[in-house]
Amino acid sequence: MTALRRDIRLQFTRPSRAQLVISTRQLATLVKAGMPLLRALRTVSDQLDPGPLRQVFTLLAGDVEAGVRLSEALARHPRVFPPFYVNMVRAGEVGGLLDEILKRLAELMEKQQRIRDRVRGALMYPAFVMFAAVSILIILMAFVVPTFLGMFTELGSALPLPTRILVFICDSVREGWWWVLLAAGGLTALFRAAIQTPAGKRQVDRTLLHAPVFGSLLQRLLIARFARTFGTLLSSGVPILEALTTVRATVSNAVFDDALQSVERSLKTGESLARPMELSGAFPPLVSRMIALGEETGQLDRMLVQLADSYEEEVDIQLGGLTQLLEPLLIVFVGGIVGFIVIAMFLPLLSLTKILG
Repeated sequence: MTALRRDIRLQFTRPSRAQLVISTRQLATLVKAGMPLLRALRTVSDQLDPGPLRQVFTLLAGDVEAGVRLSEALARHPRVFPPFYVNMVRAGEVGGLLDEILKRLAELMEKQQRIRDRVRGALMYPAFVMFAAVSILIILMAFVVPTFLGMFTELGSALPLPTRILVFICDSVREGWWWVLLAAGGLTALFRAAIQTPAGKRQVDRTLLHAPVFGSLLQRLLIARFARTFGTLLSSGVPILEALTTVRATVSNAVFDDALQSVERSLKTGESLARPMELSGAFPPLVSRMIALGEETGQLDRMLVQLADSYEEEVDIQLGGLTQLLEPLLIVFVGGIVGFIVIAMFLPLLSLTKILG
């Protein structure tokens, strides 16, 4: 019964990427130092805090002790070890370079986590400011502003247009808030249902890629992930077709997945990588030209890594510019709304002053 509960818990929990990176690097260090794989797995398991990842490494050690290859044992935990992880370890086992492959895996995941943290950090501040501003405005319109507007309404005089608009908004917030929640929930449900279908997801992904500002950022992120993962797999000895199939499993955008499918079909017929990538329209000309150069010189893996470095640097630059752009826009947005509220409340006071005067 305890084993059953453990298996069920492992199916629905996923260790953090940071924990997996640290454990992979520790395992690489121990194997490189000459420690047998079974003992290295148990050592890493003993150093982990109680939790899902420690249970996974304990299971890995048990499988290896039973004669199962490490790559096969990893494949039994797809929620923890992604396909590129399993394939790279398999290539390391075949080539006798398991310690080097584990080191490359740790470096690859560290770079992926680093760029993910940069994107999250760049968007965190604007999102927090927007949430705080909207929350404060809702509280003002629902509880504070109606008190003053009630005083103006009791005077019986005609209210200025901005004040009437503010009254309508306040009444809507106070009396129709549940309609807003219902509409938001309905739109969210429709969106989730749409992206569950291949056609719907493809349309959403295409729209995101063509969105102003954010579309180019998303494209650069996808190309950087593709190039980094593909280059690392090739340099680790994974066959090119198997590496491309693995990369496709890590791509979350349907437009890029369609492009990589066409590349995969071309490779199976003996064609090169660069031509179908150029025809797909998903990759900029620079990408296809650098890949063509890498194929001609026999250094495709190095060229892909250089592409990843270049696009990751572009992502950093664009994130910095985006943050600098969003901050003044948020200030103008919040200031405009606050200014409108102040004007809408000041105009009746001005009219009342004229009447009393």
